[in-house]
Amino acid sequence: MPDVMTPTPGWSASHQGYNVMTESAVESRFALGNGLLGMRASRSINRRPTWVSWLGYIRWASWPRCYVAGLFDIPNTEPPVPALVPVPDWSRLHVIMNGDPLSAYAGEILSGVRSLDMHRGVLLSDWKVRMPSGLIVAGQELRLLSQADRAAGLQVLRLTLDRDDVEVQAEASFALAGLDMDPERMDQDVGAWRTESTGKRLAIAGDITVRLGEEEPLAPMRPFSLCWLWDWRSKAGQTVEFRRLFTVARSDDMALDPAPDAIDALSRVRAIGWRGVLEAHEAAWRDRWAAGDVLVDGDETLQTALRFAAYHLTSAANPEDERVSVGARGLTGDAYFGHVFWDTEIYLLPFYMAAWPQAARAMLMYRFHTLPAARDKAARQGYRGALYAWESASTGEETTPERVVGPNGELIPILTGLMEHHISADVALAVWRYWRATDDDDFFVSAGAEIMLETARFWASRAVLEADGKRHMRHVIGPDEYHEDVDDNAFTNEMARWNIACALDALELLQARWPEQAAALQAKLALGEPELADWRDAVARIVSMFDPDTGLYEQFAGYFGLEPIDLAAYADRTVPMDVVLGRARTSASQVIKQADVVALIALLPEAFPDASALTNFRYYEPRCAHGSSLSAAMHAMVAARLGDADMALRYLAQVAQLDPNPNAAGGVRIAGLGGIWQAVVLGFGGVDMTGDVLALDPRPPTQWRSLSFRVCWRGRTIEISIAGGTVTATLVEGEAVDIRICGTARTLTPVVPIEAKI
Repeated sequence: MPDVMTPTPGWSASHQGYNVMTESAVESRFALGNGLLGMRASRSINRRPTWVSWLGYIRWASWPRCYVAGLFDIPNTEPPVPALVPVPDWSRLHVIMNGDPLSAYAGEILSGVRSLDMHRGVLLSDWKVRMPSGLIVAGQELRLLSQADRAAGLQVLRLTLDRDDVEVQAEASFALAGLDMDPERMDQDVGAWRTESTGKRLAIAGDITVRLGEEEPLAPMRPFSLCWLWDWRSKAGQTVEFRRLFTVARSDDMALDPAPDAIDALSRVRAIGWRGVLEAHEAAWRDRWAAGDVLVDGDETLQTALRFAAYHLTSAANPEDERVSVGARGLTGDAYFGHVFWDTEIYLLPFYMAAWPQAARAMLMYRFHTLPAARDKAARQGYRGALYAWESASTGEETTPERVVGPNGELIPILTGLMEHHISADVALAVWRYWRATDDDDFFVSAGAEIMLETARFWASRAVLEADGKRHMRHVIGPDEYHEDVDDNAFTNEMARWNIACALDALELLQARWPEQAAALQAKLALGEPELADWRDAVARIVSMFDPDTGLYEQFAGYFGLEPIDLAAYADRTVPMDVVLGRARTSASQVIKQADVVALIALLPEAFPDASALTNFRYYEPRCAHGSSLSAAMHAMVAARLGDADMALRYLAQVAQLDPNPNAAGGVRIAGLGGIWQAVVLGFGGVDMTGDVLALDPRPPTQWRSLSFRVCWRGRTIEISIAGGTVTATLVEGEAVDIRICGTARTLTPVVPIEAKI
């Protein structure tokens, strides 16, 4: 049996040594999560955060943080918007040897490596330190947040000294300093707190044992709640093992005490022991990898990046909680305050629909539960229906800051919460495509149809009829946030048109298949024929920015008249283009922050007749500065679909870098990771889950020997393998199903795989 501290070969990302400039980025990239809990990969022994200066800002080199999904409060900070609340750090250990603290900072690091074992979902550390006294201490650590029991976490830490008779004192406790919650209960094995503004409640329970070699566990002193103290004298070469279990419970109801749930969870994991916790966790990860792994033979770097992406996507999701969703940095850092953006529906949901439909459903139910807040936002802005928040937390209320303080102390207004409205269509698109891919009729009838109708109602009121006989949408922001307060953004207009048209189809389908539910929903929404007629008018009259003569969409009204700038002249830049040019010149130029019309090609290919998709891509691709982490992967997917494998691979290489970068200090950019998966599976793999049948039209790079993965489709699991110019589809689980493979309709049965030449 392999040692639990040994990384799985071929499945690990490792980092050696210590660098104050990249430490916080390593903590983000190697973070643990299970959808309920998140934990950065900070060192657990005698941490000493260090200030560093980077790009004119002062920040922590190390940023130890633990999170609980949905635990938002309004901190006493600027801007005063809801933010994820850090919870007590349960991995901290303070060790003193002959009066000197064990610390890499005070001694000499002889060796040190942290490894993220993605296959097992564990963080491993292996290090050796020479203390100022000459004492050499070796340490190994395993840490996890259970994928099998989301309330639980485990830490196993081993220390070995090279001298006899060293007086050792150890303290294991929960780091409570700076905790922005009010304590409500502090017993020996459990603590409970309440957030100050939102009234959410949290409970944490813990248990830890210490063994010296094969001896009986040391009896700890318990001076106060959630604190354990030990002291002993060392034997040279003897390994001391700390085994810590902890459990968490969250309550959004001020009247419900979460402490009993945390205690019950601790009893569960105590009963099976730390090895039982580890084994159940590893088994759960094996199941997730069976569904979500993508195998690329011919590009080792991309293979690792794909697994890194799937690891973090899996770590961020919780199918058991439909009151939370995945924020822009998952549960890996403080950036964006834990808020949920359009990233979730556009960049993440395709992975979950294909690999983990239950998680996708929970995230869309979060949008259903926040529908009242979306209605309120629309009404406050003078519209009907549902306008989803650009940034949202627990309730779905708009949490985008109205302004932020710039690096020179100036106040910068933030207009996205006021004008970036395309998110309502983004949510509707995800709702429709989830239902099409899963046949989850219960979701469609009880939640999805209402989202479709209320978002369509918003767009019909947003598109105003003007003297030219067209319906315009003025004062908007598209995905390209370098250009704010524009009129008739092509992405927004076409997504709105699609949203309204699809809602009309959804209502007809609801009336045909579930007439009683359709009548009840129409009565609830007071949705009658005059309003539906207005919707049909909106579909016909919303301004189209498409010019059939050139085959081009104008990104927004007046875009073609802006200053053209050759981005190739700035290829060596190290900062975004809006910093190079300044905000004013950037907004007056054709420089694009991220995929905008290109994103439209990806999401609504039917809006690009004949060769216009390629025409638009060739026009807009050289004008994009990729000032957002969302952009490169979207360009990669579109390039792959259009058959430009070399360009797609170049863009993929930009987002597949695993080296720590100071930009990642605030957490991993999980949308970019979702984009990697989309570029490979939906781009090169040619998977289309948007129609009546699953369609496969692969276009793999010639340098790849093979590509294989699985997708879930309407209750089936289908394995797709592409090699040697042939694509093979195998029905792994479920009943026979029709698919379209390389343009030909076929029936896939459990008995015989289907093959087709690419």
